[in-house]
Amino acid sequence: MKIIRAFKVRGFILAAAFSAGLGFATSASAQARHSYLVDLNSKTVTDIGTLGGLSSYASGINDGGQVVGSSDTAGGTHAFITGPDGIGMRDLGTLGGTSSGAFGINEAGQVVGYSYLGGGMAAGGAYHAFITGPDGMGMRDLGTLGGSISSHAFGINDTGQVVGSSMSLTDQGGYNQHAFITSPNGMGMRDLGIVAGSYNEARGINDAGQAVGFYYGNTDAFSVHAFMTGPNGMGMRELDTLRGDASASGINDAGQVVGSAGGSVFSDQPGHAFITGPAGESMRDLGTLGGPGSYADYSYAFGINDVGQVVGTSSIGATCFACELRPISHAFITGPNGAGMIDLNSLVDLPGGVVLSSAAGINNMGQVIAIGIVPEPEIYALFLAGLALVGFVARRKKMGGEAFSLGQTSS
Repeated sequence: MKIIRAFKVRGFILAAAFSAGLGFATSASAQARHSYLVDLNSKTVTDIGTLGGLSSYASGINDGGQVVGSSDTAGGTHAFITGPDGIGMRDLGTLGGTSSGAFGINEAGQVVGYSYLGGGMAAGGAYHAFITGPDGMGMRDLGTLGGSISSHAFGINDTGQVVGSSMSLTDQGGYNQHAFITSPNGMGMRDLGIVAGSYNEARGINDAGQAVGFYYGNTDAFSVHAFMTGPNGMGMRELDTLRGDASASGINDAGQVVGSAGGSVFSDQPGHAFITGPAGESMRDLGTLGGPGSYADYSYAFGINDVGQVVGTSSIGATCFACELRPISHAFITGPNGAGMIDLNSLVDLPGGVVLSSAAGINNMGQVIAIGIVPEPEIYALFLAGLALVGFVARRKKMGGEAFSLGQTSS
């Protein structure tokens, strides 16, 4: 099975280029963003709600349809878990501070993420990675690598091996960040030993314990490299790239890796989503949903299931004056082995005005988690014609020989 990686790409500077496309207008930051579970078999869309605040951000899903992420509450942002099929959001609480967030979940319902401990840095306050027991019960502090001050957990497999990153301060006032992996059930945090970089993160892990992520800070501090390990986090190797920088965000049990490559982090040029073959070989460009071939032409893959269906976000080749000519992003999905990128919005009937801007993960049952944004009422009408055209073009592409079975998965 596939454990979905996070929608939030903390620390990876290229993420700024992608997140810029999530808003419809200048006021987008004040708009509600809700998380939706899209069932590709029944074509139904479920709003999983919030913990009482304005927005929620789903980031992981297991084969039972349990969803995890973070949600606004009256007192801060908290990690959440749902029941099967995205029903019944429950607050996971914190490790003592005011905020937490969940990123990954396995088939037993063990959840991983981060939580603020409370207090300032001088008082020992920091963000620590956590793991829960089955069904999200009992948040436990995973601590940090020796000498580190903070940690975040991003992925978990079915044995409870956890991957993430742990940050330490340097004598020069900066910081180093090292990727880690644990033993089963989150025990025994170990540095992955990516000595080639002063900043690296592990973003995803499969059931064999193969971890993926990115690093930079080698002899060339201005390049970012995707990496993959062997089983149990042993033997890191750099993945190929389409061109330019590369970052890996997810891996399935066949060893197919997804992420983004071809851009340049430090020149603010985004890249394209990619998929590899088994064992991380032969990286392939997934393209975009219609970006115009300039700065606005980008895509990023966030999740993959065991048949190789990929989900993420992509520019659609449209801009709007109100959002300062930033590209508009739509969620995408592909067929098996990354074939035929299509706009997720064109496959389902959505609540009035909602546009799915990014898909964070997909399970083996044909269920996708996505983030939806509702335009302000006064600008909603301006987008209706454009959205109808996008849907028409996407459906034409699907009917023109790129059709695939979205709901079919392996057992």
